[in-house]
Amino acid sequence: MSKKELHPKDYRDVVFMDEAAKFSFLTKSTAKSEETIKWEDGKEYPLVKVQISSKSHPFFTGEEKIIDTEGRVDRFKARAKKAEAMKAALSSKAKKAQKEAEKKAKADEK
Repeated sequence: MSKKELHPKDYRDVVFMDEAAKFSFLTKSTAKSEETIKWEDGKEYPLVKVQISSKSHPFFTGEEKIIDTEGRVDRFKARAKKAEAMKAALSSKAKKAQKEAEKKAKADEK
């Protein structure tokens, strides 16, 4: 296959419809479809139905990301606080163990 034959030549206007979001858009595509739809300009175009589009996907709408971002920040702060508390507990435990070892060493010397 030569480079000239690499790209498809059957680009045409196609309507993509996200039924869940009641959203449609007209664009160029090579997607195959048996269905057609009459568009706003009065012409009939091939129709490709999709389950997710920029209107229904949380990544594109930003709805879930805003909620999740707040949750992630709170979870991060909680983990950092827990880690700091654990670090302090381990530090005090180590100091206590060191004092006990010093007392035992003094007691053994006598």
